[in-house]
Amino acid sequence: METMSIDAVRTEEQISDVTGSVYQLADRARRASRVLKRANRDWKDRALLAIASGIDTNRSKIFQENKKDLEAGQANGTSVAMLDRLKLDDKRVDGLISALHELAGLPDPVGRVVRGETLPNGLRMRQINVPMGVIGTIYEARPNVTVDIAGLSLKSGNAVLLRGGTAALHSNQALVSIIRDALESVSLPRDLVTSIDQFGREGADAMMGARGKIDVLIPRGGRDLIQRVVTTAKVPVIETGEGNVHIFLDSSAEEQMAIDILMNAKTQRPSVCNTVETLLIHKDSKVAPSVLKALSAAGVTLHVDERAAALVPDLETVPAQDEDWRVEYMDMDLAVKVVDDIDEALDHIREYSTGHTEAILTSSLAAAELFIAEIESAAVIVNASTRFTDGGQLGLGAEVGISTQKMHARGPMGLTELTTTKWIVQGDGHVRK
Repeated sequence: METMSIDAVRTEEQISDVTGSVYQLADRARRASRVLKRANRDWKDRALLAIASGIDTNRSKIFQENKKDLEAGQANGTSVAMLDRLKLDDKRVDGLISALHELAGLPDPVGRVVRGETLPNGLRMRQINVPMGVIGTIYEARPNVTVDIAGLSLKSGNAVLLRGGTAALHSNQALVSIIRDALESVSLPRDLVTSIDQFGREGADAMMGARGKIDVLIPRGGRDLIQRVVTTAKVPVIETGEGNVHIFLDSSAEEQMAIDILMNAKTQRPSVCNTVETLLIHKDSKVAPSVLKALSAAGVTLHVDERAAALVPDLETVPAQDEDWRVEYMDMDLAVKVVDDIDEALDHIREYSTGHTEAILTSSLAAAELFIAEIESAAVIVNASTRFTDGGQLGLGAEVGISTQKMHARGPMGLTELTTTKWIVQGDGHVRK
């Protein structure tokens, strides 16, 4: 168990030893992944159900270890939003178990034919989905992510190295131990799921340098973590993004629908990346005052520009500053701006969006189609909450993260996104002329 802070100073010899240890674990994961290649869907699904059963049986142990992390977080002054992300309770554990069962019910992506044909010369060609091999993940204070990523990796045929952060150390250790025991119970290698939390920050650095040993690295967390991985790693990275999420309230939006959606998008769970952070209001909206009053009554602090402030002169609001348009609050705060038309809303989103999710509330088909066509974010939503940008909600069983890049994977990353492809060419003694 890690006893040293991730910020503690290590000697160069110790750091070198950490790198060697992480590389050894990656090699063991590689060998384990070769065993998994021989596992059919039934075998992998039995592993997922064994993990679900193990988590259910060991709830008290999980909660006991999670309590240690929560108490440490409170003592260290961790924000309420981050403590919320860290917390595990019966409802969230039920969600983890449900996600594992859903994953077991999904088709196996490995071997799926992407395309195939018989060429004019008689060669038979197929392109099929295959596992990446060894996946590395670096994430913050989210013990549920440990289970989601382990489950997705197993079903997609991959081994995984996990760096879950010191804030969730005890919770993650308990979960990884349960997962590894479950794998062993169905005769799969324990090394398919490995934590490197014991190596602290140097362990994460070693993962980022493990090109050739780790096939792809996926960071999940705040902007600082993601940018550090993207700019430092020698291993190929799938970039997930922070969620500066926007909702545009069009002039034609219906009042009750707008209130219901904004309340859900902001207040249901403000600490997560698909929570709305900026509300853009068409200047002709008649329902905006009611929407803002409902949000304020629910405890949302409104950071408003001058025109938005004028809509609700009796409400206590905060004058918006330039940084409010860029910030991911992850709390009960919302930036609010009035715009002249949809084009100004689109311009604002282009300048400040992180490419995660944007939504429009409207009764106009033309406005909805324009918004869909112009927005370049990974997810575009019409007349629904931004909280639906989630792998579980979109039928993926779970997600390893939400990709905001435009290469390979985009949006919520489920099973298929954790595979790559290879070409199978079969002939009958063909030679090229």
